[in-house]
Amino acid sequence: MTETPTPQGDEPQLQVNGQYIKDLSFEIPGAPQVLLEAQSQNPDIPIHVDVNATGIGPNMFEVVLHIRIEARLPAKPLFILELDYAGLFTVNLPEDQIHPVLLIECPRLLFPFARNIVADLTRDGGFPPLMIQPLDFVSLYRARLEQMAAQPPAGQA
Repeated sequence: MTETPTPQGDEPQLQVNGQYIKDLSFEIPGAPQVLLEAQSQNPDIPIHVDVNATGIGPNMFEVVLHIRIEARLPAKPLFILELDYAGLFTVNLPEDQIHPVLLIECPRLLFPFARNIVADLTRDGGFPPLMIQPLDFVSLYRARLEQMAAQPPAGQA
């Protein structure tokens, strides 16, 4: 029987070393006319979210929460918001537990801060603050695993 290595001593299993806005863009392509039209119409506001994690050192990872919102009126774009909100994490866990922690727990820790940035940015852009509902990062992770399983291995067509 083999044992799975576990963190040694009093090392935290997950530590947030820092968080930051990696990239941010907000534009209102049809301003000022679209601001007037938005007062009498309900926009369609699809929200696209993705998470990526990259190793940057021993047990250290950068996790980036990508949020893209393209709000539209029936005939034209209302606003476009793109946010890459990142965190640096130290993860001291067995190898088989690192991937789900990076793509579920880390973005869960980043999300409230990204949500606040989106709300402030849309408010400061002249719209009611957009309050993104809490996200289910477990479902996003499972969908990613299913998508990866459905793709043919690299080099095969």
